[in-house]
Amino acid sequence: MTRTADRGVQVPDFELSAELQQFRAFVRDFAARHLGEAPRYDAEARFPREPVAAAAELGLLRTTVDREYGGSAMGNLASCVMLEEINAVCASTGVTISVHNSLVNSLLGKWCSDAQKRRWFPKLVTGEWLGAYCLSEAFSGSDAAALRCEARRDGDRWVLNGAKLWITTGSEAQLFVVFARTGADRVKGISAFVVERQWPGVGVGKKERKLGLRGSPTTEIVLENVQVPADCLIAAEGQGFTIALDTLDGGRLGIASQSLGIARAAIELIRDSLARQVDAKGRSTATQPDQWLLADLASDLDAYRMLTWRAAILRDKGVRCSVEAAMAKSCASRLANRAARAAVAVLGLDGVSGATAAERLLRDARITEIYEGATDIQRLVIARGLTSPQ
Repeated sequence: MTRTADRGVQVPDFELSAELQQFRAFVRDFAARHLGEAPRYDAEARFPREPVAAAAELGLLRTTVDREYGGSAMGNLASCVMLEEINAVCASTGVTISVHNSLVNSLLGKWCSDAQKRRWFPKLVTGEWLGAYCLSEAFSGSDAAALRCEARRDGDRWVLNGAKLWITTGSEAQLFVVFARTGADRVKGISAFVVERQWPGVGVGKKERKLGLRGSPTTEIVLENVQVPADCLIAAEGQGFTIALDTLDGGRLGIASQSLGIARAAIELIRDSLARQVDAKGRSTATQPDQWLLADLASDLDAYRMLTWRAAILRDKGVRCSVEAAMAKSCASRLANRAARAAVAVLGLDGVSGATAAERLLRDARITEIYEGATDIQRLVIARGLTSPQ
């Protein structure tokens, strides 16, 4: 995002590279061709299987995986660009692809051994398998270190017992990244494992009935005496909490990008509505408050997109971006909710009746301030990052 001017002075460059501009156009075309059934997926609470399969065929499930393992190695910035385009049309498809890329593939790519990557990536990058991230539990939502799911060593295996809640794509995934307690220490007693759906004792519990993202199944995952081979431990025993927090930085970029997509779609509805408000001579009759509303929302969209891209670039450089990712997620998710509410208000009956996407956007937007760390948790992350010794 920077370039060197002729005089040798580094200046900001807010243009995407030609490659990323082409990729954005490619994804926008994918969204236009494959996501037209988004209202039906929402109404029927139906998983968007066909769009996800099409995304896999087009290589959109491999953006964070190295080429050595079948990925495209495009990185976090490209993923953010991609996710904004997809979520502007269908947030249920968007969150499925986001979790698969940012919470599963990225985690395996950074923390797994070469042998582990060669074992699982061939199925993940092709979409044969979808991945799910299993951290939250009934008593450990925002306080992830309070998890109770247990992993007990038994010879050359670990035996897992417990239940995970609010798991995105839970009923569709074939591979789960599971965080479980392997020791008494609150933080250092947590480890991470890869668990395959086909193993005895792995079950899908209740499916949540949700306000929004209704095409994305959110389920309970139940583990009953699941025998996990020792070579499915990720990194080392006791590193699970570190892995979880590092991965959530990338996950928050995914939800920030989802929020940008939802906000953009809502802003475009408002823009189009105001553009139609003209008199017989073609002069605008839109009220000044509505014009100010559009101006403020569009300005915030551009600003928060830059926050998101900044954090993505830092992560692509290998620089820790916890504060920057929290800023992006917090700001973009609040914008998504504000823009969706405004769209419903400006469109009136068309906004609440389902005649437009406005009411679906409003329902989909709400979760963006809750999952991947609620807004107040993001504020704590930012404040603690700013006040802690560097």
